[in-house]
Amino acid sequence: MSTPPTRAPDDAADGYSTGVGAPTADPEPKLVTKLKRRKETHREKGRLYRAAFVVAGVILVLAGAAMLLLPGPAFVVIPIGLALLALEFSWAERLLDRSLVQADKAKRKAQATTRGQRIATGIVAAFAVGAFVVLAVLYDIPLLPVV
Repeated sequence: MSTPPTRAPDDAADGYSTGVGAPTADPEPKLVTKLKRRKETHREKGRLYRAAFVVAGVILVLAGAAMLLLPGPAFVVIPIGLALLALEFSWAERLLDRSLVQADKAKRKAQATTRGQRIATGIVAAFAVGAFVVLAVLYDIPLLPVV
């Protein structure tokens, strides 16, 4: 007699079945629902129109990837690019769906932090800034570009 696989305690909360990575009980994000409706009419458009969406999606995803290292709203730009690519490619739709579920999970975790955790984070950040200022003074690190 074999026993059924068991779930880790946090598996039920994140909406994923054990080991597969497919959503189980979580409702589909609104953006994904809208995207699926849009995808039905998008397939009827001309090739040039559809190619423009692919090019725009690739440019936005690449720009968002660059924004991960450079200043910019990468976590806004990448999903927009994926949404455009999801109109043509199922892999982009799956990736967008997973990223939206993960973003929702991160949002819930951030909302669930206690007041003490937020205070501790603020104190650590203040100490980090203070340590940087002390090092900048001690080692004569210029904080502004010297012309």
